[in-house]
Amino acid sequence: MTSDGRMWIGVGCGVAAGALWGLVFLAPQLVREFTPLQLAAARYLAYGLFATALIAPRWRRLTRGLGAREWGALVWLSLLGNIIYYVLLASAVQLGGIAMTSLIIGFLPVAVTLIGSRDQGATPLIRLAPSLALGTAGILCIGWQSLGSIETGLRPGGLVGLACAIGALASWTSYAVGNARWLVRVRHISSYDWNLLTGVVTGGLALLLLPPALLIGAQSHEAGAWLRFAGVAAGVALCASIIGNACWNWMSRLMPLTMVGQMILFETLFALLYGFLWERRLPTTLESVAIVLVVASVLACVTAHRAREGERPAVSPP
Repeated sequence: MTSDGRMWIGVGCGVAAGALWGLVFLAPQLVREFTPLQLAAARYLAYGLFATALIAPRWRRLTRGLGAREWGALVWLSLLGNIIYYVLLASAVQLGGIAMTSLIIGFLPVAVTLIGSRDQGATPLIRLAPSLALGTAGILCIGWQSLGSIETGLRPGGLVGLACAIGALASWTSYAVGNARWLVRVRHISSYDWNLLTGVVTGGLALLLLPPALLIGAQSHEAGAWLRFAGVAAGVALCASIIGNACWNWMSRLMPLTMVGQMILFETLFALLYGFLWERRLPTTLESVAIVLVVASVLACVTAHRAREGERPAVSPP
C-alpha cells in the first residue's frame, strides 16, 4: 500500500473514531440523574463483558506472548484512557456543559502533536504550524461563547467542571501517546486485539468502581430510568469502546504520532454536532467558523505529511 493510501485510510479511521467517541459527551446528559462514577462503572463493565466474549476463543494464543510489562501497560492505559478519563469527562459535562468540555478536550491535538514532534523522524513543528494554528483558532472560536459572557459568567459548579475537563485532557494526552507507542512495540498483536485486551483489563478495574459507585451519591430510581441507564452504558461501550477504539488503534498504526494528534479534532467536531442536536439548534456563526477551521486544520496536517513523504528518497525493497 502506498503512503498516500495508508494516510487516507488512517484519516477515515480517525473520522469514524471521532464520530463514535463524540457520543461519550452526550451520554452524561442522557442520564443526568446518575452520577459520573456510576456511568463510568457501568460503561466499562459492559466494555469488559463485550471484550471478554469477543476475545475468549483466542485468549490462550494471544496472552502467551504477554509479560509483566505488557500487562502493566494495559492496566496503566486502561486507567488513563478509560476509567480516570471518563469519570473526569462525565463530571465536566454535567457541571460545565458539553461545549465547555469539548473546548478543553479540543486542545488534545496540540498537546499530542507537540509531544509527537520529538519522536525520531517526525515531521518538524515548523511544517505543522499552519495546522496547529488553524486547530487552535477553531477551538478558541468555540470557547469564545461556551465559557459565558462577562455578564453571565460561569454557572455554579463551572469552575469544578473546568478543573475536571483539564484533568481529563491531561489523562487522555498521556493515554494517546502511551498507547501509540505500545502499539509499535506489540506488532505481533493486532490493533483490534490490543483494544479487546484493554477492554478485559478495564472491565476488571471497573469491578473495583462498583462499591463506591453504588454508595457515593446513590439515589433510588424507577425501573425505566435504570433501563435507560443500562442502554446508554451498553451503547457507549459497544460504539465508543469496542468499535471506536478499534478504529483509533488501526489509525495509530497507519500514521505518525504528529498526525494521530490531529485526528482527535474529529471527536471535538462530532461532540459539538451531537450537542447541537441535543439542544435542537443550528450552530452559531462562530461555531460554523470553528467547524471549517477544524476541517482545514486536518487537511493542512495531511498536506504537511504528504510533502515530507514526497521529499524522502525512494528506497528499493530488499
